Order: sequence, then C-alpha cells, then structure tokens
Amino acid sequence: MEVKKSEEVLAEVHRNCQLAIQSIADILPETEDGELREELMRQHEEYERLCGRAAILARDKNIELKDPGPIKKAMMWSSIKMSTMTDDSRAHIADMMVRGTVMGITSLKTTLGEMSDDEADEDIKALANELMQSEERFERIWKSMIA
Repeated sequence: MEVKKSEEVLAEVHRNCQLAIQSIADILPETEDGELREELMRQHEEYERLCGRAAILARDKNIELKDPGPIKKAMMWSSIKMSTMTDDSRAHIADMMVRGTVMGITSLKTTLGEMSDDEADEDIKALANELMQSEERFERIWKSMIA
C-alpha cells in the first residue's frame, strides 16, 4: 500500500470541496423546494469555508492545489441535469446529495487511512477530519429528507 503524504491529503480535501461546491451550484437551479435550497446554500457555504482554509494551508506550506478539470465538471453537470430532468423531487435530490457525500466520505477515509503518521502534518490532518465530520453531518441531514 502506498503511503499518502500530507500534500496529497490536502489535495484530496481541496478536490472534495471543489466537487461538492460545483455539484451544489449545478443542483440549485433545479431546486424549487425552499427548505432544500436553504440546506444546499448552508452546505455550499461550509464547503467554501473549508476550501478557503485548504487554500490558506496550501499557500502557507507552499503546496500547489489543482481544481478539477473541465471534463470532470462537464460530466458532473450533465449527470445532474439528466437526473433532475426526470425527477426533481426533494427525495431524489436528497438521494443524489447522499450519494455524492458518501463518495466524499469514502475518499477522505481512504486517503486518511493511507496517510503516514510520522509524516502527517497536524493542520492538514485536522482539516481533513473536520471536512469528514461535516460530510457525515450532511449525510444525516440528506437521509432525513429522503424518508
């Protein structure tokens, strides 16, 4: 198993936040439900805050972060548009958000699990854990909207 370095963990945090921000921005125009829109906006703000912290850490530690490429963004956009075209209900949008959040949690857990403890930057590790806790909280919120 390859050991992840702190730089790779920070890159994963940044990528995770960027994909979540993009997904929410793509879903918002398809959402008419007021409560759902409020939750999407609240989560968008949280991802923006965490992404900003990742950018500051990267600057302070001289780490270059890359945004997801345009092809990845276009694929996400088209997937979201196609999915909401056939069903824009609260439960369906919440289910889409659960799936995205679970992918983010899985990715973060995998990356953190592969991180070398002796090389771990505590600030980066703390930010990754904070993002994971936020995503776990978001997952619970979305699941409550499906039922």
